[in-house]
Amino acid sequence: MRASGEREEPTVGRTSRRVVLKGATVGAGLAAAGIATTHPAHATGRRRQSVTARMGGTSVTLALVDGELRWSARRGGRTVIGTSALGIRLGDGTVLGNDAQVVRSRHRTHRSTWTPVYGRNATVTDQYQEQRWDLRDRASGIRFGVQVRAYRTGVALRYLLLGRGDQGTATIADELTTFVFPHGTTVYSARDENAYEPVAPDSIPVTGTPTTDNGPLTDLPLTATLGDGLIACVCESARVDYPRLMLGSAAGAAGALSAFLMEHTARGTGPVETATTVTTPFATPWRAVVIGTTHAELVDNAELVLNLAPENALPDTSWIKPGKVFRCELTTAAGLAGVDFAVARGLQYIEYDAGWYGPEFSTPDATAPIPAIDLPSVISYATGKGIGVFLYVNRLALTDADSLFGLYKSWGVQGIKLGFINDGTRTMTNQIIDWARTAAKYELLIDMHDDVRPFGYERTHPNWISLEGVRGNEQFPTATHNVTLPFARNIGGPMDYTICYGQSRDRTTNAHQMAMAAVYYQPLNFLFWYDKPSKYNNPANWPGLPWFNAVPTTWDESRTLAGSIGEYVAVARRDGSTWYLGAMTNESSRTLSLPLAFLGRGTYTATVYADGTPGASPYQTPVVVSSRTVTRDDTLDVAMAPAGGQAVVLKPS
Repeated sequence: MRASGEREEPTVGRTSRRVVLKGATVGAGLAAAGIATTHPAHATGRRRQSVTARMGGTSVTLALVDGELRWSARRGGRTVIGTSALGIRLGDGTVLGNDAQVVRSRHRTHRSTWTPVYGRNATVTDQYQEQRWDLRDRASGIRFGVQVRAYRTGVALRYLLLGRGDQGTATIADELTTFVFPHGTTVYSARDENAYEPVAPDSIPVTGTPTTDNGPLTDLPLTATLGDGLIACVCESARVDYPRLMLGSAAGAAGALSAFLMEHTARGTGPVETATTVTTPFATPWRAVVIGTTHAELVDNAELVLNLAPENALPDTSWIKPGKVFRCELTTAAGLAGVDFAVARGLQYIEYDAGWYGPEFSTPDATAPIPAIDLPSVISYATGKGIGVFLYVNRLALTDADSLFGLYKSWGVQGIKLGFINDGTRTMTNQIIDWARTAAKYELLIDMHDDVRPFGYERTHPNWISLEGVRGNEQFPTATHNVTLPFARNIGGPMDYTICYGQSRDRTTNAHQMAMAAVYYQPLNFLFWYDKPSKYNNPANWPGLPWFNAVPTTWDESRTLAGSIGEYVAVARRDGSTWYLGAMTNESSRTLSLPLAFLGRGTYTATVYADGTPGASPYQTPVVVSSRTVTRDDTLDVAMAPAGGQAVVLKPS
C-alpha cells in the first residue's frame, strides 16, 4: 500500500489551519452521524455491526454504522466515552473509517503476570479481553484494522495498517480518533510546564507560539472527571515511529476532544513534519483510557499504560538501580561533600547539573569538566563509598550520543540527565528511544527533562528511569497543583519532581513536601533540591530527615487510600514488611480518617511526621514527630494544615 500527498502547513501566528479544519470535520462528522450525545444512534434502516470487549465491569464497543467506524466505553454500566469517531486520514486524502467493511472479526482473552525491574508493585497482572476487526476501505481497497481491549482498569484502542500483501508503506496525515465525554465532564488541561486548568472539554485554551502547534490543545495525560463520579485519564503507550498525541477541543461537538498528531517539536526546535510515512504492516500507538470508579482507584490503575507497552528489551537489568539523588554545586569540594551527604542521608546518587562542562547553550562539547571540578577524583571517591554519579547533558551536546555515553561509561558514570529534550514529531520520538537504547548499551540510567511525555517505555527500556514533562517543584507551584498530579501526569508514568524540604520559597508545609516521596511515583527521586549539605549540619533542626533517610523509591505494593483531584490524596506503599504512607492536601486544612486494613497481622509502630501549628507562611509550619502502636483494625486520623501533609512510617513491631 502506498499513499502520499502534501497538505498546507499551519499559518504562523494564528490558530493552525489544520486544527480548525480537522475540528470542523470532526464536528460535522459527529453531527451527521447522530453522535451529538453520549448515546449511540439507532436510526431506522441503518446498517450496524458491533462487537464488545468486557473485563471486570469495564467494556469497550467497536461499531460500524453505514460503513463509519465508532467506539464507546463504559464502566459499571455508566458511560465513560460516548459514541465517538474512529479513522485515519492518509496523505492522499483517503480516510480509512468512513466507508469500511469488516473482512474478519476475532477476539481473545488474555491473562498473565510479569515482574517489572522496578515499579509501584512487585508484580503486575495483565488481563484483558480483546476484539479486533480487519477491515477494507471500499473505495481504495486498502486493508486496515482496529483493536480494542477491555481491562478491569480501563480500555485501549489502536489502528493497524495492513497493506495489500507484502511489505509496503503508508503516509499518515491525521488520526481522526475522538473522545466524546458525558455531559457535565470537566477535563484537566495543561500544556508543556503550565499548571493544570479545569475546563469543559470544548473550552481547552488556545496555546502555542509561531513555531509550535497552535490551537485549543492539551498534552497527555489528560484527566476527566465525569458527572456521575467516575474519573478517567487518557494516555498513550507504545509510541514508536509516530508523533506525539495531543488532544484538542472539537469544533461543533460539545464534550468531544479530537486527536492531534504533533507536527512541531514541543518547543519549536527542529523541522516541521506534517505527515508520517511508515512501513506496513504497522500498528499505531495505543490510546488508553485509565478508569477509576473513585479518584483513589484511578491512581492504582495506572499500570494499564505499562501493560500496553512492549516487554523489557534488555537481557540484563541487574545494573539498573532506582534511588534518591542529591544535586551538587559545581566544584570538586561540593561533589565530595555531596557524596558524604548521600552516605549519611541514605541516598544512592549525586549529580552535577547544567554548567559542569561549561555554559550549556554555548558549549556543544560535554567531554571535559570545567577547571573547578576534578571529576575523576569525585567519581573515584563516590564509587568507593557506593554512591553513583549522574551528569547533566544539554541536547546541543548529543550529536554523537554513542561516543559520549561510551566515554561516560569509561569514567565510571552511572546515569545521565538529558536537558531540553522536546519531543513531539515522529523524528523526536525515535530519537528519544534511540538515546535510551544507546544508554542501555553502556549500562547508563537516563532521566529526560523538559517537554517529554511518557508512553510506557520505562517497561521496554527500564534504564529510562525518569522524565520531567511536568510543572516541577522547582517552580514552587501551589498545593492544589501538587494534589492534582497523582491523578493526572503521574498516571502516565514516572516524573522527576525535585522535592524541596525546608525551602522558604515553598508554598506548602514541610510535611507536604515529605509526603511527596510516598504519594508520587518517582523511581529516581531528586531530594533536597537547591540545598547544600551544610544546611543540615544540625539534624535536630530538621525532624523530617529520618523519613527521607528511610523512604525507598520503588515498591512491593501500593494502595491509594483516599483522594479527590485537586483537593487531597493519601497513598500507602510497601517495601518489604514496612509501609510508607503519604498524605497531602490543597490550601484547605482537613483530616482524613484512613483505615489501616492494608497492614499485615500483628502490631506496627507508626512514626508520624505531621504538621504542627500553622506558621505565618506554610513553609514555616513545623514538623511534629510522634509515635503510636497500631494494628490493621485501627483507623489513622491524618490531620493536615492548609497546604499541608503527613508522612507516616508503619513498621512491624
